[in-house]
Amino acid sequence: MSNFHDLVQNQKEMFHAGKTMTYTYRIHQLQKLQEMLNRYEPRIYESLHKDLNKSTYEVLTTEFGFLQQEINYTIKHLREWMQPKKVKTPNSHKGAKSLIYKQPYGVTLIISPWNYPLNLALSPLIGAIAAGNTAIIKPSELTPYTSDLLEEMIKETFEEKYITVIQGDREVSQQLLDLPFDYIFFTGSVPVGKIVMEKASQQLIPLTLELGGKSPCIVDRDAKIEYAARRIVWGKFVNAGQTCVAPDYLLVQESIKQKLLDQIKIEIEKMYTSNPMESGEYTKIINKNHFDRLVNYFDEGEIHYGGESDRTNQLINPTIIDQVNWGSKIMQEEIFGPLLPVLTFDKLEEVHDHIEHSRNPLALYYFSENEKNQEWVIRNLSFGGGCINDTMMHLGNNQLPFGGIGTSGIGKYHGKYSFDTFTHEKSVLKQTTAFDLAFRYPNSKMGRKILKKLFK
Repeated sequence: MSNFHDLVQNQKEMFHAGKTMTYTYRIHQLQKLQEMLNRYEPRIYESLHKDLNKSTYEVLTTEFGFLQQEINYTIKHLREWMQPKKVKTPNSHKGAKSLIYKQPYGVTLIISPWNYPLNLALSPLIGAIAAGNTAIIKPSELTPYTSDLLEEMIKETFEEKYITVIQGDREVSQQLLDLPFDYIFFTGSVPVGKIVMEKASQQLIPLTLELGGKSPCIVDRDAKIEYAARRIVWGKFVNAGQTCVAPDYLLVQESIKQKLLDQIKIEIEKMYTSNPMESGEYTKIINKNHFDRLVNYFDEGEIHYGGESDRTNQLINPTIIDQVNWGSKIMQEEIFGPLLPVLTFDKLEEVHDHIEHSRNPLALYYFSENEKNQEWVIRNLSFGGGCINDTMMHLGNNQLPFGGIGTSGIGKYHGKYSFDTFTHEKSVLKQTTAFDLAFRYPNSKMGRKILKKLFK
């Protein structure tokens, strides 16, 4: 614990020395991060394959490529983001200028999860670096190969007093949360997020929580079935469903249910073959505890498709489970695996009641050709973000803020929003000394009359 405390103090000293404040320093560190990823690219693929059996396609699209895009965008726009922003000043403040300065918080703690162990550790780090902070990263102990590689890469690339990695179990996380950080960025489950928020509140540390929830996928009667099925299969079964914004359950208009499920079966076999477990390219479940939890859901309804599993290798084939309801155990928590339960609705207004069973999901997906219904869904249902006629693709646009609402999280990031998250906007008014406006003071004879006019 004392070593952790010393590390935080050393980072505070570096931050207060002002080294991270300049554009030149920040851009150089982002370039070093970019070069680090390129240098270690083969080992990144190797470590993610060892931890999760991820295919090269999945590593490229959901981990490595995403980070490259994020760094490139940040490097391109950083100078603009760092500039003080001039805003309007009211007439009552004649002669003054109003500006917003971008101030880094200081020493930040980034706690990252196991499902995308590289992306979700380094994506927030890009924002922390760009905003001028130092950082301590606590990766997941459930992905040891990637966490070891992360520690090695960071140690070789950055000074410990600037950026470092601390590995360990839950006890280490608890010790870190007792330290006087200036900002905490946590990605993980709702129960752990509550603990992080409670710990942060004891020291009034600002934080971002990227959590999860049961993200619905709604398919209406007029949806283009082939496209809907293909995009649902891709979004649900990438990373074996271990994605915080994966479609958690299917809510389909009952008249097209059978047609959609038939097409989903076709699309699964196109993308993954009829037995993905034998392909050697299908992502495994992170550990046997999670595997057992998922397999226990098989009894919660009728297996419409799939249901094969291999405990030794921690693999579960894409599985569709029909005849479930909100009393089923599979509907009580986020699934986080390749199981897709199916519920139906008749009229669109009914989906509101369904979603109220698990309020404020991190994502929502709606398939329909009716623009009026699309707008109804967007305006009347509460969710962090989502897609119309697609799944998960909103994550790939760094012009869109990514984050939850209520139980699915606090705060947002990606692109400029990552910079904003790790930045305090400091309001400054610069007053003139060329003259003084007498009406602002209580001894002014005309003050009250002038002020009433200005305030109108």
